[in-house]
Amino acid sequence: MAALGWLTPRRRSATARSVLAGEAAAEAARKTSQELLPATEPTVADTPEFPVSGDVRAAAFFDLDNTVMQGAALFHFGRGLYKRNFFQRRELARFAWQQTWFRLAGVEDPEHMQDVRESALSIVKGHRVAELMSIGEEIYDEYMAERIWPGTRALAQAHLDAGQKVWLVTAAPVETATIIAGRLGLTGALGTVAESVSGVYTGKLVGEPLHGPAKAEAVRALAAVEGLDLDRCAAYSDSHNDIPMLSLVGHPYAINPDTKLRKHARERDWRLRDYRTGRKAAKVGIPAAAGVGAIAGGTAAAVAIHRRRR
Repeated sequence: MAALGWLTPRRRSATARSVLAGEAAAEAARKTSQELLPATEPTVADTPEFPVSGDVRAAAFFDLDNTVMQGAALFHFGRGLYKRNFFQRRELARFAWQQTWFRLAGVEDPEHMQDVRESALSIVKGHRVAELMSIGEEIYDEYMAERIWPGTRALAQAHLDAGQKVWLVTAAPVETATIIAGRLGLTGALGTVAESVSGVYTGKLVGEPLHGPAKAEAVRALAAVEGLDLDRCAAYSDSHNDIPMLSLVGHPYAINPDTKLRKHARERDWRLRDYRTGRKAAKVGIPAAAGVGAIAGGTAAAVAIHRRRR
């Protein structure tokens, strides 16, 4: 797998690989959006003045990890694959450490994210796409369903109730993202596209992970084919890495924001929503609904695995 040198804390403009990843994600999203489940019963949102009902040239784009769902989708997916003997204990320890760090820091560390994606690609190589989709449905029920933020879910439902399309935009695999979007009744998902030949994963990516500038390129590409006016669209994220995507739309929201995004949002008068509780959560971005016990539990699990290996 090619080195992902673009994954640095420093912001940079889109590269050719970002554009390729974005266009691949948009194409995959368009193909799968019609197959997703219909929306569930409406939920009252906390923004009655927005979105504008009937504005079909507007849409909403939601980041996934720590915006729609507590924690990292890749970690939860990895837990499910481990339970099904897809990989060994040492890989689980790596997933556990990445998730524990993510909860403690509340931000996406490029090196951690690159490491976990490379591990995931090696794990699924040689498996059929249909097989992973079927397993992904089970994993959602086991590990992800109870971790959806109700507040963010309500915001997404407000757009659906207004007759607008709602898309997840995430660095998680597009197959995982599509499953989550379907279970939440959303339109579809833009995610990292893993290469497959004749329905079998090759262990390579199309372009690069859908992260940072690549997300903005995916939204731009999808908006073009969907006939959307980005100035009338909304985007939601917790991470400063998604500033390119948030800056692309007329209605950017910082949801459970990390420190850099909170500062950026306040400077530009963007709307903020924080569905975590407690002063500590607000300061460092810990998903407080998960509780200190969950963080300690994740750390203890990683340590226990390490000890058993020794």
